[in-house]
Amino acid sequence: MHVFLVGANGQIGKHILQQLTTSKEHTVKAMVRKQEQATALESKGIDVVIADLEGSVDELAAAMKGTDAIIFTAGSGGSTGLDKTLLIDLDGAVKTMEAAEQVGIDRYIIVSAHQAHHRENWNEQIRPYYVAKHYADRMLKTTRMNYTIVRPGGLLNDPGTGKVSAAENLTRGFIPREDVASTVIATLKEKNTFCKSFDLVSGDSEITKALTSL
Repeated sequence: MHVFLVGANGQIGKHILQQLTTSKEHTVKAMVRKQEQATALESKGIDVVIADLEGSVDELAAAMKGTDAIIFTAGSGGSTGLDKTLLIDLDGAVKTMEAAEQVGIDRYIIVSAHQAHHRENWNEQIRPYYVAKHYADRMLKTTRMNYTIVRPGGLLNDPGTGKVSAAENLTRGFIPREDVASTVIATLKEKNTFCKSFDLVSGDSEITKALTSL
């Protein structure tokens, strides 16, 4: 698949980008917001497009034209205000869904947050972030696309282990960002993840086995 990666400069996005650029199955077009980000990636031979989640749906559609699947792992980050959480994590995500449908892309994978589907389990300290993730996920389910919603637990910068636990509902845990990236990429062609959502934390199962057991 030719994958359009939204959030290529983010912490999970960088892992996904690195793995996709060395993949024998997939190719990638990385979406970034700034020229200096694009220049740095182009110097490594990566296909890059500059686009903004606060821009128009038509601009996003033009950027993703010619790709087969979307991976959305963008986020406003912890240092921005609630306005950016709304504009990036919710409206930005929904814009990419509209754009993807506009150009006929069928496969869409979004990185959400652990238990985003259950309000009673949201982290009160970042509740607006959970609101954004909850409604972006719900909007994705209303599209015509073949979606997968990955809801990782607490994110770590530790090296990946390749061992995870994946299920509709899991007790909160932690997981290296590298393992989140590996799982997201594995969902691209794993039919058992099609039109499904699941929590993801570190565990005892190989990623492929965890996904086929959902």
